[in-house]
Amino acid sequence: MCLNIKVPSLNFVIIKPMDKIKITLKDLGYDDFFESRRKNLGLINYPAARVVAEYREIYKVRNNEGEFLAKVTGKHMFAATKREDYPAVGDWVTIEILSEKKAVIRGILPRKTILKKKYSNRQENQIIATNIDTAFIVESMDRDYNLNRFERFLVLAIEGNITPVFILNKTDLISHIELNDRVAKIQKRFNTVVIITTSTISEEGLYELKKYIKKGKTYCFLGSSGVGKSSLINKLLQKEEIKTREMGMITGKGRHTTTTREMYFLENGGLVVDNPGTREVGIADSDMGIEVVFDEISHLSKECKYSDCTHINEPGCIVLKAVKEEELDKEKYTNFIKLKKEAEFYKMTNLEKRKKDRKFGQFIKKAKKSLEIIR
Repeated sequence: MCLNIKVPSLNFVIIKPMDKIKITLKDLGYDDFFESRRKNLGLINYPAARVVAEYREIYKVRNNEGEFLAKVTGKHMFAATKREDYPAVGDWVTIEILSEKKAVIRGILPRKTILKKKYSNRQENQIIATNIDTAFIVESMDRDYNLNRFERFLVLAIEGNITPVFILNKTDLISHIELNDRVAKIQKRFNTVVIITTSTISEEGLYELKKYIKKGKTYCFLGSSGVGKSSLINKLLQKEEIKTREMGMITGKGRHTTTTREMYFLENGGLVVDNPGTREVGIADSDMGIEVVFDEISHLSKECKYSDCTHINEPGCIVLKAVKEEELDKEKYTNFIKLKKEAEFYKMTNLEKRKKDRKFGQFIKKAKKSLEIIR
């Protein structure tokens, strides 16, 4: 996985409210890909618009004519079978304008990229955003810092065909020596992913972050609650557009006030999406993403004795041999096994899951009875 990102020179000025900026569809990311799909679906009579915010059963859409609050039709709701059948922030849709501020969504255009996750207690995927060009994966330098979480978000980005960039935020909380040590460890484990170190307090790295934002391209900020995603976006906007709360001094944890996904338009033409923070990021149908992120393990597995090797306890497993001989990072291997099992579990049908859950429940009951006998 090799990422070559050219860094342009950009000048940033104070942002204007999005609804006051005169923009074209191209400025919002519309291109021949979406236009050809609009024609193929027979929606040429309806203008295209981009979903810039998602609320409960209503969407804010934007095109060259302005912003509208829009709903899907009853026919669409009846035909939809899963969450992915509904619009999401970043989607291109076709609309019928009803009035100056209201519209009806007549169709959803095919997506170039899609970022989705899964909750362990839900069957459906949750769409984070669509048609994203670059995902800024943010971690703060406090007690929640975790390399495995970087890997988890990285799988989601790669699976969605989105370019990942790591952001180490709140660098003012640690020394330069500790920061350099963490950067070195990340580079060793993810040697092809760009890393940016930032602080909204000292403003370290903010200029470098701005240089990645290009006109007509869309960027998504990913990370747990309290890592500073919204604060970074506020710095890009150069005003407090998004409300945030401070982290708790005792627990080191904070609750983000963002409850909806929303797209913000920068003066230079870049678009950024803020997402509610989450502590639970399930891997959904991510075989390709896992294969790419753990390409070293994927390459080694071709030499295993068995073609369906699980790399857990099989004799002749080259992956296990590499871990034992310290040629493969043990923590990376452990996270690979965990994510692989998680992805396989999510691919099970409802019936298979219920069957597996019943067996596990029976196992727990037997274990409890055994403990009672021992007592």
